[in-house]
Amino acid sequence: MLSPPRISDLPALRARHPEAVAEAAARRARRPLLGDRGRLMIIAADHPARGALAVGDRHLAMANRLDLLERLVLALSRPGVDGVLATADILEDLLLLGALEGKVVMGSMNRGGIAGASFELDDRFTGHRPQDLARLRFDAGKLLLRIDYEDAGSLTTLEAAARTVDAMAERRLPTFIEPFLSRRTGGVVRNDLSPEAVTRSVAIASGLGGTSAYTWLKLPVTDDPDAMARVCETSTLPTVLLGGDAGGTVREQEAVYGKWRAALRLPAVHGLVAGRSLLYPADGDVAAAVDTAVGLLR
Repeated sequence: MLSPPRISDLPALRARHPEAVAEAAARRARRPLLGDRGRLMIIAADHPARGALAVGDRHLAMANRLDLLERLVLALSRPGVDGVLATADILEDLLLLGALEGKVVMGSMNRGGIAGASFELDDRFTGHRPQDLARLRFDAGKLLLRIDYEDAGSLTTLEAAARTVDAMAERRLPTFIEPFLSRRTGGVVRNDLSPEAVTRSVAIASGLGGTSAYTWLKLPVTDDPDAMARVCETSTLPTVLLGGDAGGTVREQEAVYGKWRAALRLPAVHGLVAGRSLLYPADGDVAAAVDTAVGLLR
């Protein structure tokens, strides 16, 4: 078996051998979604496809693809990391690099709500389709569900999300739904992270589709641990935590770790999906940030 290419070789490999992606997907070693410990540590990297490239005050931090891949390969190599969430382009790069062997591979499905666009809340399914995930032998899909009570277009997003839940369940593929109640303020879309808003979003997301057998929730962590416990009582669906952006300082990052630690103790919570805060930590030490997050799951 040939050695995996170097990251710098990917552009030439993609140009000369596009079939290599399908070949790598066909031979990839798979694993169950939940391993023996019953917890998930997933690294998220689906932000660029929505034009969300900023980390803290670094507006184009995620724009350098080779640098991002180096960070991802390092993160995926750390003990206790179960897998990755990303769009097709990034997952296929990681496939070619041999970084997805024995990992949970989660495809990001709707990236049409481009950050800052007038149509941002029109979260159309421009990424993986259920049939793509099945064809590539990936393990799950994720969809973003932002609902604005003042935007009639949210009904279209809800319907598309429900039919995607159905199509994924037909293939026995888990769907991780990331729900928010959102509103546009001064031209900027803001997610309401109050406990009441998160609770309502959980109730709405849990009822999508003809079956919830393969539905998971991916939820933001509220500042109040007691409130987070009440949020998780809104549904019996298995839940993972949304990491989010931890801010630009070590102190801010430590505060986020504290919130994760408290929420991970809740019985409904089965893991953590975190991206920018681990791939671009304030002190620059990716391995240490990932190891700290993994330690919170023990």
